[in-house]
Amino acid sequence: MESLHNVAAGFAVVLEPTNLLYCLVGVVIGMLIGVLPGLGPAATIAILLPLTYGVEPVTAIIMLAGIFYGAQYGGTITSVLLRLPGEASSVVTVLDGHALAKQGRAGTALGIAAVGSFVGGTVAIIGLTFLAPLVAGFALDFGPPEYTALALVGILLVATIASGSKVKALVAAAVGLLLATIGRDAFTGAERFTFDSLSLADGIDFVPVAMGLFGLGEILYNLEERHRAVSAPGKVTNVWPTRKDLKESSGAVARGSLLGFFLGILPGGGATIASMAAYAAEKRRAKDPSRFGRGAIEGVAGPETANNAAATSSFIPLLTLGIPANATMALMFGALLIQGVTPGPQLVTQEPELFWGVVNSMYIGNVLLLIMSIPLVGVFVRILRVRAAILAPVTALITMIGAYTINNSVFDVLLVVVFGAVGYLMKKFGFEPGPLVLAFVLGSLLESNLRRSLLMFDGSATGFLTRPISATLLVVFVVVAVLPLIQSVRNRRAARPPEDDAPVPNREEESV
Repeated sequence: MESLHNVAAGFAVVLEPTNLLYCLVGVVIGMLIGVLPGLGPAATIAILLPLTYGVEPVTAIIMLAGIFYGAQYGGTITSVLLRLPGEASSVVTVLDGHALAKQGRAGTALGIAAVGSFVGGTVAIIGLTFLAPLVAGFALDFGPPEYTALALVGILLVATIASGSKVKALVAAAVGLLLATIGRDAFTGAERFTFDSLSLADGIDFVPVAMGLFGLGEILYNLEERHRAVSAPGKVTNVWPTRKDLKESSGAVARGSLLGFFLGILPGGGATIASMAAYAAEKRRAKDPSRFGRGAIEGVAGPETANNAAATSSFIPLLTLGIPANATMALMFGALLIQGVTPGPQLVTQEPELFWGVVNSMYIGNVLLLIMSIPLVGVFVRILRVRAAILAPVTALITMIGAYTINNSVFDVLLVVVFGAVGYLMKKFGFEPGPLVLAFVLGSLLESNLRRSLLMFDGSATGFLTRPISATLLVVFVVVAVLPLIQSVRNRRAARPPEDDAPVPNREEESV
């Protein structure tokens, strides 16, 4: 009964006019950001963090959450119309979505994407409603050793599952851990890596790091990448899919919902991996796989359903364990901390209005997305015609102003510029900023809980193995660390030329 009361109270919070307005603003901004190639939800949330200071915590998180899952659909529009993914999670949608657009069925592709996004998001919200309180109840047994092991697993999973080079991801995560140590030691008061600077004595604030890497860094990189000409988007007609289209895609939508939900929960999973996995699953089970890439409706329905389901379910580890599953969730984590709210097992019981308000806002947000997604396509197509040379300086200016207003500090602006340059160079040389930010967020959690644990165990590291949960998590850590090495050895053996395996001839026989 108490849980039902909390859910009802959450709907009461969402239905307040202010929260409804911010939910609407969030999903509209999310769709807009998804349409603009390159400037994703992580960068947008980083830029808008300072604007959330003056509003209630639940209102701010409702808006930021709307930006996140709203961007997943917005990226579909450019993927279908321009063969240009607005979001990383929409990369595979390009293959069949644009092929359908060439056949004059762009409206069908966008309509199926809208329906699939709504179903996937709704299924994930229902799962979030029932699963999150159970996870939070289980997590109440967590102490410093368990959080230490969980932070280790989270950092390693993000570094090893991240797209691109695993070595580069590990390097980025290591840099993030190093940055987390800057400032005064919380236990001894000693200064670390401050170079006698008072500005660094309290450590590096999360917001300038996020705004630099994801905001300014993305702007600089995308300015360089978008010099090539992009064809003008065509007209969109016959928006709503036919019964045949719905029937053909229903299985893909169902499978994408489940696959996206479970992949979204995993650290390092997220919408991009979920969409790729859903596309691969649909192609593998198809009777005629050759249809994919030529306009298969399942190739749009599956990935678009999965990425929305994953975007929603990634809130489970954030809200219940205090562990961000991906880079955007790391920014959400920072936004909650800025608002004075600590994500974790106690959030469900201590802040039920905020927890259920955010969860239930997603029901409303998904309905708003379904209602608005088709009518606003024409508006977003016009926005695509605005040159990047006009949008980029405006966005950069907003970023700098936002960075200054945090503490009225010029040093914060300098930090944004420095991390903007770092973010640009990382993208330029193939380093993803996500592992760095996640490791930076989890670094302080890891250090503080590790040192508390060692105090509990009188300095003995074997104490972690005496507690069932921490021991299990450490086993998971070892497995995740060793599996890539085993796979690498197998790949090398498989790639070895046949002559390397040939027996060495006997020298005595040769001499004879």
